[in-house]
Amino acid sequence: MIFLKLFLTFFKIGAFTFGGGYAMLPLMRQEVLANGWLSESQIINFIAVSESTPGPFAINMATYIGAETAGILGAICCTLGVVLPSFIIILIVAKFFLAFKENKWVAAVMSGLKPAVIGLIGSAVITVALEVFFPAGLNVSTFATIQFWISFAIFTLIMILFKIKVHPIILMAISAFLGIASGYLTELLV
Repeated sequence: MIFLKLFLTFFKIGAFTFGGGYAMLPLMRQEVLANGWLSESQIINFIAVSESTPGPFAINMATYIGAETAGILGAICCTLGVVLPSFIIILIVAKFFLAFKENKWVAAVMSGLKPAVIGLIGSAVITVALEVFFPAGLNVSTFATIQFWISFAIFTLIMILFKIKVHPIILMAISAFLGIASGYLTELLV
């Protein structure tokens, strides 16, 4: 029964979100928390792992969530569930694309989806940022923790390196190294 529920949940996520993996994140987070499959901190950890492994973000997230929830079969169910709607939609779009390519209604719908996708991605960014920078909630004591200042320093450094156009692969390597090092440092200091 869990396998069918995982498949249908991720099928719904794949079918009703547009804009890629980051746009799926708010709905994925809501469904996973509502079903009690993972905790908020596990989701944040999976986001980090999904970002640092090759492949599409949403597929990585679905695979990790499924594996954590119900093993290999759970991973397969979640992955198929999140991929299948896009596969079906692409087949349909490819079949009719030339006929609707110049249609003003189709162009209007596509134009209207852009702000919605930006909003979904923004929601995901804010949710993750709040969990990373303010895990105990937004209060003054958060600013006194070493974890906040380490996270803030890493974030600031990466933003500076991004601004001066350091290659993204180098940014990911630096981020991974600093994240691992800060985890060890935090454990030693706390």
